[in-house]
Amino acid sequence: MARSLPRCGRNFIRQPLKQPLYAARILEVFNRHCVEYVVIGAFAAIAQRAPIPATRDIDLTPGTSDGNLARLSAALHELGARIRAGGVAEGLPFDHDGTSLGGARVWNLICMHGEFDLSFFPNGFDHGYEQLALRAHRMAVSGTVVLIADLDDVITSKEAAGRPKDLRVLPLLYRHQQSLNSDDA
Repeated sequence: MARSLPRCGRNFIRQPLKQPLYAARILEVFNRHCVEYVVIGAFAAIAQRAPIPATRDIDLTPGTSDGNLARLSAALHELGARIRAGGVAEGLPFDHDGTSLGGARVWNLICMHGEFDLSFFPNGFDHGYEQLALRAHRMAVSGTVVLIADLDDVITSKEAAGRPKDLRVLPLLYRHQQSLNSDDA
């Protein structure tokens, strides 16, 4: 007969608490440093009233000019951004400047305001910020004005990524896109 753990020992392995996301605070710092970026992913879709589940982070595509990367680095320093790593709730410290940031395609980061990803060239957009900014919409997120990727571009990126989590929300995004198009007609 199997022995059960004493009541006090049943939950000895604890999962880290998910940190709340205060996206507007992250975006305020980016804006204060004049970082050029477009909000992408689920956050961008939700900002356009798409009925999809919220994610635990916000995804951004920054511009890749030398000046913008330097401003991005300054913003990340102000945020105290750290590299997100499994099992390390507070993240790993990293030293960076504009050049080092531009040397990667993606950074998965965390700061006191929550988790965020920098994707310089999201799936489906080989020209990154410059390509996404053409059709992006200026919107207020909790009073902070930002550029939000067009819903068609969010869909294109999720199709190109083809990850299970992206494929699960595509039918919802297609229906939402269709309802927006029929409202315009």
